[in-house]
Parts: sequence; structure tokens; C-alpha cells
Amino acid sequence: MKYKNNDLELYKIGLGCGGMINTDNKAENIATIHEALDSGINHLNTADFYGSGKSEMVIGEALKGQKRDKAFISLKFGALVAPDGSMYGLDVRPLTIKNYITYSLKRLNVDYIDLFQPARIDLGIPVEETIGAISDLVKAGYVKHIGLTQVDADTLRKAHAVHPISFIESEYSLFNRSMEKEILPTARELGIGMVAFGSLAHGLLSGTWSKEKSHAYVPLFFKENIDKNLELVEALREIASEKQTTIPQLAIAWLLSKGDYIITLVGASRRSTLKDSLKATDVNLSADDILRIENAIPADKIAGASFPNRQFKNGIVVL
Repeated sequence: MKYKNNDLELYKIGLGCGGMINTDNKAENIATIHEALDSGINHLNTADFYGSGKSEMVIGEALKGQKRDKAFISLKFGALVAPDGSMYGLDVRPLTIKNYITYSLKRLNVDYIDLFQPARIDLGIPVEETIGAISDLVKAGYVKHIGLTQVDADTLRKAHAVHPISFIESEYSLFNRSMEKEILPTARELGIGMVAFGSLAHGLLSGTWSKEKSHAYVPLFFKENIDKNLELVEALREIASEKQTTIPQLAIAWLLSKGDYIITLVGASRRSTLKDSLKATDVNLSADDILRIENAIPADKIAGASFPNRQFKNGIVVL
């Protein structure tokens, strides 16, 4: 399963390394990265604010002794994070971008970043200025490709006009298909790939979600509308059973079917989780299967928003 676009050839599943921040699990985290690389997964997705740099350091240690080009490191920057892990602001000022990548290169112990992208855009800073500053890092050899995270189609066009954008990273799952209206068509028109995160709707499509479970990134609708949404999840169980697979594997397989220009992120900090997720590649879905899956979770029946659509202006949260 290969993603091929322009000069890039990557596996269609990428490894989300956001959970690799617990020192006690570092050995298993490193083993998981090695397992991924050995399985052909070369896209390692992280951010400098995941565990305040801990995720980067785990990746850096895992890549010791490995050929640098074996891994495609995707790195987000700019989120301002409080001691409790919450995101309280954004800093994507052109002046600070060089500083961010300097520290990331040290933590990752590499000479360049394959895909570098702001965690969000700032409404008070023209996206052209942010991308222009990153393009200077491309010229200097510290960045190979530029990406964007959670932006609209108009912003994507403006950024792409300054420097070719290789990927847009966006939430995409059965519980959030909003990007199919404008973002995906625009990306395809411009020749831009997509990195899809949240394929299991932040745990809702795990098949084992309950009200008692808690997580820093669990969307509000999980807690306020959980019963309604769990009913939709249960509608998938029959289909999964027929396909002799699990609900999460079915959800990942559905996303893998949505286009060759999409890389699906799988969040895994343990080898067992990674292996379970990779079984989704063995699930064959016909056009009728895909339609039936989508009809099981109709957009007008989803209660609430699956991911906070935060907006920032001059570094401050305004929405």
C-alpha cells in the first residue's frame, strides 16, 4: 500500500507518535517504531509540543543506527502548552520559526525535517509570511517539505502560491467527513496529499469506549452525547462481524479506501496496538461495503463536533 505523489513514496499508513511521552514506556515505544519501520511504515508523525519534546526524543533514540532516509519525519510546531498539557496559545511568528526547528533538530538528533508544518495558522499573521519563513529553511536544507494543519481551502491556496505544500494534515474519520466538501477536492486539484488523523474518532471507534474513560483530548461531545454516538458505533459492529474484523480495523480500512493520496495515521505506542491496526490492510471493502459503512453513521445523526476547531489571533485563542 503505497502513497505516491511528486517525488514522495510512502506507506499509506503512518505512525502517530503523540502517545510516546511516558518515560516508563520508552523501550516499548522504541520497539514500536522499529516494528513500524520494519513493516514498511516510514511516516513518523509528531510535534515539538507532544510531551514537551519527549516524543521527539524517543524518535531520535529509535533512529540511532538507522539510515536517515528510512524515516519520513513529520513535525508540527507552534503550539503553546501549559504544564497540564492544555494548549493555551499559538506562536507561528516568522521570527520564532527558526528557533523552533533548532531545538527539534537537537531532540530528534537529525540534520533535517522531512515535513515541517505549523500546528495551526494565526488569523493575525498572513499565512504567506509563515510559509515564507519555512521556505527559507527549505532553501537552507533544514526542511524538505512544507505542510499545513487544519486549514480551510482558501488558506491552502494562499500558502501553496508561496511555496508548494506537500501535505495538509486534518482530522478525518467516519465521525468527521467535513473535509470531503472543499478541502479534499482542493488538495487533489493542487496535487497536495493528505495526512488523516483521528481515524478512530479519538477513541470512539475503538469498539471499547465507555463514559468512564477520560483523556486530555477527548472531545466534549463524547461526554455530553455519548449515548447517541455509541448507538451509531454499534451499527458498525454487524458489518465488522460479517467482514471478520473489528470496529477499529473496519474504520481504518474505510479510510484507506478513500483515496491513494491519503495517508492514514495510526496512533500506537505499543507493538500490539500497531499490529492490530495493520490488520486493517487485510480488510477488503467493496463499493457496496463502503456505502453501507457510511450509511451506518450518517452525518446528520452525529451528535456534536468530534474535534475542537480552535482559532487563534496574535497568539491568543479567539474561538
